[in-house]
Amino acid sequence: MTLPAILQTLRLPLIGSPLFIISTPELVIAQCKAGIVGSFPALNAREKDGQSLDAWLTHIREELDRHNQANPDRPAAPYAVNQIVHRSNTRLQQDLDICARHEVPLWITSLGARVEVNEAAHSCGGLVLHDVINNRFAHKAIEKGADGLIAVSAGAGGHAGTQSPLALVQEIRDWFDGPLFLSGAIARGDSLLAALAMGADGGYAGSAFIATEEANAVPAYKQMIADHAAEDIVYSNYFTGVWGNYLKPSVAAAGMDPDALEQSDPSRMNFGETREKPKSWKDIWGAGQGIGAVRDIVSVEGLIARMEQEFIAAQSRLARQLKPRQIPVPAAG
Repeated sequence: MTLPAILQTLRLPLIGSPLFIISTPELVIAQCKAGIVGSFPALNAREKDGQSLDAWLTHIREELDRHNQANPDRPAAPYAVNQIVHRSNTRLQQDLDICARHEVPLWITSLGARVEVNEAAHSCGGLVLHDVINNRFAHKAIEKGADGLIAVSAGAGGHAGTQSPLALVQEIRDWFDGPLFLSGAIARGDSLLAALAMGADGGYAGSAFIATEEANAVPAYKQMIADHAAEDIVYSNYFTGVWGNYLKPSVAAAGMDPDALEQSDPSRMNFGETREKPKSWKDIWGAGQGIGAVRDIVSVEGLIARMEQEFIAAQSRLARQLKPRQIPVPAAG
């Protein structure tokens, strides 16, 4: 199936995933200007902090419009808003109405597939991508009206699944030929090309963007991303009730043993307007297993330029490796 037109003009086939607290208009705008989809969770815009979703969307749209007028030969990529479809999100309907009014082009839905959410997106011409951790959830999402899927495999940052990306993409592609993006340790152009080779239409990356100048993360968090690798990640549901990947050094700094965390009750999940981390967990930081590719804190443009060079180099390397080999012809007689 051909990708929708809105996703065909990206500089790289990549979506910057929505990051709790970290994704703000500054990061989203930088990602879109750099040629990839930028996104943020609707819940990051909090009225009690003097910020509103309406104001954020107005700012993003106006800034990208100015960029496009000044750079007609290099227009910005579309942006996306992430809606947490969980019963604790009491703001959901309000945020759906605001996004529909602003005609948000891409909607990313998480933690629940609901028909009315997809209908709200479609009412303004929006495209819905739903994130899933297994094939069963993928079927449910499409049955309820999602247009595409984000396969969240083992190694992804945030609320990651446990399945191999090879298995997850393979099972989904057995029956679904629509838009499919892969999440899980994608921080280099090489891994992005690998996602395409597996059958995905693109990648979905978050952790590498934490260590960018535009990200709304404290300097220590950014530096920890740059200083560590896959072996420094722990998979736990202790902090939110949902299984996710976290930086071991941040867990240890909070006085806990990252290798001996208890399991949590899923009923503790809270995605309401007033959700806050307990003070003792304030500096427990999430990250995926791909952070070994991150060595420095750079601009978003610098990160995308690096991934683009790696992507092109990987294509050339693969072409050489796949060059047909001449098969010897047995001698006659």
